[in-house]
Amino acid sequence: MIATLPGIQRVEHVMGMPIVVDIRDEGADEGVVDAMFDWLRWVDATFSTYKDDSEISRLNRGELAFAHAHRDVLSVLDRCEELRIETGGYFDVRAASPDLVDPSGFVKGWAVDRAAAMLEAAGLRNYAVNAAGDMRLRGRAVPELYWRVGIQHPLEQDQVAKVIDTTDLAVATSGAYARGPHVFDPHTHLPPSGILSVTITGPVLATADAYATAAFAMGVDGPKWTARLRGYEAMTILADETVLSTPGFPS
Repeated sequence: MIATLPGIQRVEHVMGMPIVVDIRDEGADEGVVDAMFDWLRWVDATFSTYKDDSEISRLNRGELAFAHAHRDVLSVLDRCEELRIETGGYFDVRAASPDLVDPSGFVKGWAVDRAAAMLEAAGLRNYAVNAAGDMRLRGRAVPELYWRVGIQHPLEQDQVAKVIDTTDLAVATSGAYARGPHVFDPHTHLPPSGILSVTITGPVLATADAYATAAFAMGVDGPKWTARLRGYEAMTILADETVLSTPGFPS
């Protein structure tokens, strides 16, 4: 007999990717999950660079003034500018063109952080939200004592490079192995060399995701930068499969 997990497990395709929510609290309300996915659909409609009527698309076409954009759009773009400065320009929403903004590298994690906050506000304490491999985890994978996360090996699709056990963590990975080259060094406009993947862990998924993107764009110089991060840990896999981790990277 297959054991039934407690709580609610659901997957929906939103923001161009599968998003999985796994709640292990007894008596969890399906309405909370409905509201969470409604939020993610709103984020997609507002921030997508593929939807002609999104605020980001309208900003990029000059049809919407920044002063008239939704407050969440302005807040996201402000945080992205802070991250651009913090990363020395390696995370840059204008990397493709100085005339266009594309906050996608931040918005996914930011949306999941807010989705997790909605679950938290509903009194849920044991959940995982997984957006195409970037995750926000809290509490326990009941009946287990913690959540166990496998970080995919960048060269062997059926292998994991590392397993993390946690009760409260955000995990984000950047690399070219899943989608092909899509992260570029904003300074050279070339894909980074000498690196396969970067995984960042910490308290906020949006920040972890941006840090992972920036560190991957830095190429072999990424580990020197991630070694100076505070409150976030990093695991970098170089092209020769050397693994470099900061001292506090979880195991």
